[in-house]
Amino acid sequence: MGFARTCAVALVGVEGVPVEVQADLEPGVAAFTLVGLPDKSLTESRDRVRAAVVNSGVPWPQKKLTVGLSPASVPKGGSGFDIAVACAVLAAAECIDPRQIASVVMIGELGLDGRVLPVRGVLPAVLAAADAGYRQVVVPEQAAAEASLVPDVSVIGIRSLRQLLAVLNDEPVPDEPEEPGDGGLPEAARTHLAGLGALSPGLTGLRAEERPVDLADVAGQGHARYALEIAAAGRHHLLLKGPPGAGKTMLAERLPGLLPPLSRKEALEVTAVHSVAGALPPGQPLVARPPYCAPHHSATMAALVGGGSGLPRPGAVSLAHNGVLFLDEAAECSARVLDAMRQPLESGCVVVARAAGMMRMPARFLLVLAVNPCPCGRHGSPGGTCECQPSTVRRYRARLSGPLMDRVDLRVRVEPLARSELATVGGRAESTAEVAARVLEARERAAARYAGTPWKTNSEVPGHELRTRHPAVSGALVEAEDDLERGLLTARGLDRVLRVAWTVADLAGHPRPTRDDVNLALLLRSGIRRGALLPGVSA
Repeated sequence: MGFARTCAVALVGVEGVPVEVQADLEPGVAAFTLVGLPDKSLTESRDRVRAAVVNSGVPWPQKKLTVGLSPASVPKGGSGFDIAVACAVLAAAECIDPRQIASVVMIGELGLDGRVLPVRGVLPAVLAAADAGYRQVVVPEQAAAEASLVPDVSVIGIRSLRQLLAVLNDEPVPDEPEEPGDGGLPEAARTHLAGLGALSPGLTGLRAEERPVDLADVAGQGHARYALEIAAAGRHHLLLKGPPGAGKTMLAERLPGLLPPLSRKEALEVTAVHSVAGALPPGQPLVARPPYCAPHHSATMAALVGGGSGLPRPGAVSLAHNGVLFLDEAAECSARVLDAMRQPLESGCVVVARAAGMMRMPARFLLVLAVNPCPCGRHGSPGGTCECQPSTVRRYRARLSGPLMDRVDLRVRVEPLARSELATVGGRAESTAEVAARVLEARERAAARYAGTPWKTNSEVPGHELRTRHPAVSGALVEAEDDLERGLLTARGLDRVLRVAWTVADLAGHPRPTRDDVNLALLLRSGIRRGALLPGVSA
């Protein structure tokens, strides 16, 4: 009789749970039993592990074999347990010293020929292992750079089971040839992205890398550009409304370039989510720039918010964490899907409950909505020939519910460009770098003001804190309070106006929001001018 144990990690959403993999060999009819709440893909590891061990030149023990995954109450899935199962079995069979693997975390899938294949979620798995006190992990060679992002953890990257056995037995490590295509997208990532497509064929536009677009490419639209700057400086949600071809998508695509680079903590959070989703770009173990996610308007609830069969997986709101989520043709999205974003917009996270378990995923994103004024897009345009019935226009606009719109701070109309604007724009428009510098200065002012608090940007600060500890100048809120009395603003809307006013003040260098700053924030929210002029709008 032989017994051995090692460690692996089960992913529950974007968090890891250390799992002890125990193997027990007893005399009896040869059999392989896997217990501990495994799913279908993990149950199939019995065949993968047996074939990989035999094809690595090691005899398979012909005894009654039981492999247990503890804690048994945690649902476990995926192929990332293969290496741990194989080593636990071989240690129980005394092919390797059980003491060598007792405190080692092993993550990776085995091919039938013994190759070690990459899996999703390596970074959150190693983070969970480090938090649990483990200091040595074994991962596929392709994921070694990702695992090395975790400090104070020794990472061993391997290409095959043969190499791992040689390392554990202190023998010369065989040279395994690199397989063609190893530098490409891992099979696990392709499988997961295909699964997202099955959930919603419209889930597209995930771009974590730095995008080669510049704000100087946008002709005209001075007021929309300024709203974009405010959205980036204070992380305020934005609605762009205008006819097709006015430049709404161009503006939204350039917003990530205005955001400051991610801090180390933010980058690890974003990378962990993308790792779980299998969406890390090849050769880029760390996402250092704010991500940009633009799902199609046909995206389902599971694709946008997260979910799927079995344990839920991250959706677009989590893939856009610390970045930008752009919903083009937002009025064409399902009202149920849009309203599902109300909770993450407030809390910065999404909690998905399923029969297989509950998952909490980060979802602090900057939302940009783009809508047409009517189904044909020509309603209210100069010289437009809109043929939509008034009732049709009302129903179209009602698809964006009041509670959702109450959470959108900036609402800007993007007007069609005149011929003169297209002809004279050469060299006058500010570049992304120029605007991003002002955004960074405004962010630094806000961060200094909120030092010692859990908040960094104006959009995060509760209204009570702004009214008591960071008030505007005396008399600045007269018009906003009048709107509250007349029912034009909700209490939450008043707080959001004050947050935008602080961002306007930070961009202008004002120590506190003035009356003009507050009126400009009201103009950006309601479209009603109260003496404040929005850049790019003539008096």
